[in-house]
Amino acid sequence: MSEPQTPLRIGVAGASGKMGQLLIQEVCRHPEVRLAAAIDLAHSPLIGQDAGSRLGVLTGVQVSSDLSALSAAEVLIDFTRPEATEQHLAACEAHGLALVLGTTGHDPRALESIARFADHHRLVFAPNMSVGVNIVLKLLEMAGAALAEGYDIEVIEAHHRQKVDAPSGTALKMGEVVAKAAGRRWPTDAVFAREGTTGARTDQEIGFSVIRGGDIVGDHTVLFAGLGERIEITHRSSSRATYAQGAIRAALFLRSVGPGCYGMDQVLRLNSSLAS
Repeated sequence: MSEPQTPLRIGVAGASGKMGQLLIQEVCRHPEVRLAAAIDLAHSPLIGQDAGSRLGVLTGVQVSSDLSALSAAEVLIDFTRPEATEQHLAACEAHGLALVLGTTGHDPRALESIARFADHHRLVFAPNMSVGVNIVLKLLEMAGAALAEGYDIEVIEAHHRQKVDAPSGTALKMGEVVAKAAGRRWPTDAVFAREGTTGARTDQEIGFSVIRGGDIVGDHTVLFAGLGERIEITHRSSSRATYAQGAIRAALFLRSVGPGCYGMDQVLRLNSSLAS
């Protein structure tokens, strides 16, 4: 019988933010991982305090603005802002960490840096770490192929009023998956704005609608509208905890693979090449 593995040492970026606190909470609950580092900006009110102090949990890990604190971890989970990605990539390279990256809104230069990182390091990079969302992506692949002709496709997403990028990374990924399955050109056939006299829609376009308001965690619907029927595939998030739980699954997945950029479909073994 093989020996049980020691808990995976996790570092959390943005430790004082909403997502960072959820990650710390879920890491503390999970029997296969433990918190080893917590980092944040120098002006964070939690700097120098125990990472679990707001949660009523003593982790023994102080929040630090010094990225060298990551040397205690094996994997960094990052759901912060795209402008922080370059620094976090460099820190992971310097200290030999794998990376779970759920940040969206990167510019082309940052995407190139992410790709270079994955040439020699282990990375899960996904716009949405929710298990349910990634199941929906597989359903969309099936629907897009079956409904490629005779159906108009629209992606509708809603998020809280503080979200700064639009459409969401998840909505864009849904559009990309459907476009590929339906034989449409991505992103050429995407329509992100309609105003004034737009004329009739084309057969190939994939429309996007964005709602921002209140504390909506995240709703996504892909509508296939045909003549006489319509099909809607919807995912609604009621808690960000699903993203944290998915990120921990991604971190554990990286323990058993080599360098490369992996998606949540591979983490969840929805990809046939890893399902054997």
